[in-house]
Amino acid sequence: MAIPVREIFIGIDVGKAFLTVCDDGREVVTIDNTAASVKRWLSTLSGKANIALEATGIYHLELALQAYDRGHAVFLINGYQLNHYRNGVGVRAKTDLTDARLIYRYLCHEVPVLTPWEPPSAGYQRIVGLLRRRATLVQSRVKITQSFKDLPEMAKALKSLSIAFKEADDALQKALRDSVNEAGWEEDVRRCQAIEGIGPQTSIALVTLFHRGSFRRSDSYIAFLGLDVRVRESGKSAKRRRLSKQGNPEVRRLLYLAAMQAKRQPAWSDFYQKHLDRGLAPKQVLNMLARKLARVAFALLRNKTQYTPKVACSET
Repeated sequence: MAIPVREIFIGIDVGKAFLTVCDDGREVVTIDNTAASVKRWLSTLSGKANIALEATGIYHLELALQAYDRGHAVFLINGYQLNHYRNGVGVRAKTDLTDARLIYRYLCHEVPVLTPWEPPSAGYQRIVGLLRRRATLVQSRVKITQSFKDLPEMAKALKSLSIAFKEADDALQKALRDSVNEAGWEEDVRRCQAIEGIGPQTSIALVTLFHRGSFRRSDSYIAFLGLDVRVRESGKSAKRRRLSKQGNPEVRRLLYLAAMQAKRQPAWSDFYQKHLDRGLAPKQVLNMLARKLARVAFALLRNKTQYTPKVACSET
């Protein structure tokens, strides 16, 4: 996609309540992070602008959507990359003001290689939001259960709470299924769910992110999921490889859990054991298996084919 030519560069640090804005004059202003304030601020811009902001949960969306609708080029900056950029240019402080200036600086230097953001579909936003809320529900349930497990006098209250959690989870899962059906992705979800180890929520997550972008190759899809590996080598020195962890963390969590299930299945047990025998740690092998499951899902979704269960799989 060609990057529109813009003369104005703006870097914005996003917070829940405020937006800290750095423009070409290196002036920094703070505005409320509300629809009305964003609208007023955008109306002051004299022309089309390149606007960069860090993706922060949902708090950047109002600004990003309004700026996009007004024809500005919007760039969402990954927080992981921004932190490394901060270290690379020797910025020691981390405040709203310094972050706004850092994002502005990053945009000015990197705009030729950045891809402008486009808003996702309403269905995508709803499903991703539901997945995030379900993750919060599951994590809260686990924390509460573990925190009170040594207090038998709380058993009755915890049982009632557990029932409430279950009802909320059932409602969220129904909302997810309804949203998938409304988007017309139910057949794709069934394709993915046929893969050993992959359950309903993981299938929905994989399908939703697949429909977010136009991925020519599985490598691009894997990178979008944050399951790609960063390699750092210099001469004879080779550091440990790590996942980039870009993209949606909840999808990676679901895929990791899917890998834990898949390793027990005949189709994937040989794959898992083979890499353990190489001396790799279980967590490393589970990440490899999660990446493998995602690649299989990508092939099914791209080719619109049905999954054929395997007896064993030793492919790397």
